[in-house]
Amino acid sequence: MVAMAKSSCALSQAAFLAKAEPLKVTINGMDMLAEVKAFSTGSFGWYLNGKTVISVDGKAMSVQIGMNLTVVGSKEAPREG
Repeated sequence: MVAMAKSSCALSQAAFLAKAEPLKVTINGMDMLAEVKAFSTGSFGWYLNGKTVISVDGKAMSVQIGMNLTVVGSKEAPREG
C-alpha cells in the first residue's frame, strides 16, 4: 500500500469560519443547508443534520440524515490568520 501525501489547507480556521457560507445539499429532492462548523477534532467544514422521507417499494420510510463535509488538511491548518 502506498502512503498518500498529506494535503495542506489553503485557509486558517479563523479565515474559513469568517468567509465560508452554508452549502445547499439536495437529498432525494429535498433541499437542506449544511452549516459552517469547527469540529471538536480541530478540523473544520460543514455539518448537516435533519430528517426526510424516502419511498421504498411504494412505502414511505422516515430517515435521519447526518453529514460532515470536512476540509482536507483542516486539522493541521493554523487557527489564527
